[in-house]
Amino acid sequence: MKIVIAGAGIGGLSTALRLHGHGIDCEIHEQSGRLRQLGVGINLLPHAVREFAELGLLERLVEAGIETRELFYTHRLGHEILRKPCGIDAGFALPQISLHRGRLQGVLLRAVRERLGAHAVKPGHRLTGFDQDSGGVTVSFADAGGSALPPVRGDVLVGADGIHSTVRSILFPREGPPRWNGVTMWRGATEWPAFGTGGSMLIAGGTSAKLVAYPIGRGRRPDSRLTNWAICVLTGKDGEQPPLRQDWSRLADRAELWRHLGTFRTSLIDHAALVAATAECFELPMCDRDPLPYWTSGRGTLLGDAAHPMYPMGSNGAGQAILDATALGARLALHADPAEALLAYQEARLPVTGEVVLRNRLGGPERVIDEVERRAPEGFTHIGDVMTADEIDAVVSGYATATGGARDQVNRDAG
Repeated sequence: MKIVIAGAGIGGLSTALRLHGHGIDCEIHEQSGRLRQLGVGINLLPHAVREFAELGLLERLVEAGIETRELFYTHRLGHEILRKPCGIDAGFALPQISLHRGRLQGVLLRAVRERLGAHAVKPGHRLTGFDQDSGGVTVSFADAGGSALPPVRGDVLVGADGIHSTVRSILFPREGPPRWNGVTMWRGATEWPAFGTGGSMLIAGGTSAKLVAYPIGRGRRPDSRLTNWAICVLTGKDGEQPPLRQDWSRLADRAELWRHLGTFRTSLIDHAALVAATAECFELPMCDRDPLPYWTSGRGTLLGDAAHPMYPMGSNGAGQAILDATALGARLALHADPAEALLAYQEARLPVTGEVVLRNRLGGPERVIDEVERRAPEGFTHIGDVMTADEIDAVVSGYATATGGARDQVNRDAG
C-alpha cells in the first residue's frame, strides 16, 4: 500500500510517522517551495503528547518547549476566576507542552526524514486535482510557476492541506471561504522574564477581548522564556466576510493593536511592554468551517484543519489532527481494503471533531471567562458571587471529556 499525503504541516507529518510505524509506505507533497517554520505558540495537551511519546518523540518535544504547569483564567481587569494545575501537576502521566509551532513542525520533519528518507517530503508540489478508480488514485501536481509535474499514483490520498484545502474544495466545490466569527487575532513571541512558575499560562478577558500569554521555550538566561502572546478582539460581526485571508505569516499593522492593550490589567505580566518588545507580530481573522457530512470519497479523505478547522480554544486544533493521524494509521493497518479503512477512520473521528468545532464556537473551556465577563463586566470581589464552583467545573471538565483530554488523567492518591 502507498499513501499520498498532501500537506507537510503537523497533521501530514504526524500521519506519515504513524503510517511508517505500521509499515505502510507514504510520501508527502507540500505546495510551499521551502519548508519554513511558521506560526507562533502551540499547546499540546497530555492526550496529544501521548501520541508523540508512542512515536519516540517525547524527549525531543520536552527539549523544544516548556512544560506547562498551571493555567490562570482571569477577568480582563485581573480578578482571578480559576487557577488549575496542568499536565503532570494535574495528575496526568505525561506533561502538557507549550512550544513554537515551527519548532514542533521541525521536530516532526526531522523525524520523518530520519525514518522515511531524505526525500519523503517533496516541496514545491501544489495539488491541482485527483482521479480515482477501483485500483487506486492518481494525483496531479504543479510547481510554483503553474507547470504540471508528473502525476503520482497511490492507493489513498490524504488531504492534510489546511483550512484552505484544495482536496476539500474538490470534494465540496460549493462550500465557499472559511467562516469568520468577527474576532481579529494578533500574535507574537519574544524572550521575556519568566512569570508565575515559569510554566504558567494566562488567559484573561472574554468574548469581546481576550489576552493570552504563556512560555513556549527556554530563554538565553535561566530566568527568561520565549514567551508567546495573543490579543483577540471582536472587530466585526459573526458570519461576516473576513477582512483578510487566514495566513499564519501575515505581518500585522500594529496601529489598531495598540488601541486595545489598555483593555486588560494583570499583575502577572506587563503585557503592553511584552507586545512592544516583540520584533514581529502577526494578524489574522479567527476562522473555522462548518462540520462536514463526510470526509471520505472512495480512496480520498481529509485530515486535520482540512477536515475540521476550529477556533483556537482549549488547545485542541493541533491535538485533534494528531489524533486523526493515529486513527487513520490504525485503520489502514487493520483493513485490507483502503476504501473500507477510510470509512472506518471517518466513522471514528468525524463525530468527535464535529462536536469540538461546535463547542469551540461557544468558547470551549474559555466559556467560563466569557460568562464571568457577561455577568460581571466591571469585575468582582469574590468569584463565588458571580459563578459557582460547580458551574465552572461543569464547563471545564465537560470540554475535557468531549475532546479526549481527560482520558489520561490518573488518580495521584491511588496506590
